[in-house]
Amino acid sequence: MRKVGIIMGSDSDLPVVEKAIQTLQDYGVPLEVHVLSAHRTPEQVREFALGARAAGFGVLIAAAGKAAHLAGSIAANTTLPVIGIPIKSSILDGIDALLSTVQMPSGIPVATVAIDGAVNAALLSVQILAVEDAALAEALRQSRAAAAQKVLEKDAALAEKYNTK
Repeated sequence: MRKVGIIMGSDSDLPVVEKAIQTLQDYGVPLEVHVLSAHRTPEQVREFALGARAAGFGVLIAAAGKAAHLAGSIAANTTLPVIGIPIKSSILDGIDALLSTVQMPSGIPVATVAIDGAVNAALLSVQILAVEDAALAEALRQSRAAAAQKVLEKDAALAEKYNTK
């Protein structure tokens, strides 16, 4: 199985990114985590992206706040799928990062999840890898079935408590 690379622009993003790490670990997906900045270490970001496929990566997740150019910088240097996680900052509540991540020019796509949406970034990575991995696809199916069952159980409990017969 190919691995997922998680790159964050600052270690201050780690509390959000840890949710992606845990989700990938729950599915048994191998991963690597790095701190690289589109603005402070642009050469290292480029080198990482250029070598990612050869290094065994199948998907790259980029988490960054404020100007949030990390996902775009990575996507410009690889043909692997790149998923951006806009990180909420104290200044504009993550709207700046969301717009910076989602507004990519034609030809350089970045899939973008919600502000601080690390779990969905990890799940999208799992879905991408599951295209060629039947066991991973089955694990996703089972997880969704379990989540649906929990909702139905909550619905039944509320119906029993509040609905008249």
